[in-house]
Amino acid sequence: MGCDPPYVVPKYDKFCSIKGIAQLEELEKALAKKGLKDPWIRNEIWRYQPGFGTKMQKVWYLFFRGLPAGLALTIATVALEKTLGGGGHEEHEDHKKH
Repeated sequence: MGCDPPYVVPKYDKFCSIKGIAQLEELEKALAKKGLKDPWIRNEIWRYQPGFGTKMQKVWYLFFRGLPAGLALTIATVALEKTLGGGGHEEHEDHKKH
C-alpha cells in the first residue's frame, strides 16, 4: 500500500551493549566486586536511552498529559451551565427551614 509507518523501529543491536550507560556500568562493577554477574542486564538498557525521557519527564507526562483537555472541558462545562441556567442548585423547602 506504500504507507510508511509513523515511527522507526530501532535496530536490536542498539540495546545489546551497556557501554556508555553510567548507571548500568556502575551496577556491573558493583556486582563484579561481589563475584556476581547479571546476564539479563541488557534487558534494562532501553530504560536509559534518551528517547524515553528522564524520570521526571515520565512523571510529568503521566500526571499532566490530560491537563489541557480536562481544563478546556471544565471551562466549557461551567460556561454552558452559566449560559443555559442549569445546575439544579435551587433550594428546596426543607433546606430553607434551617
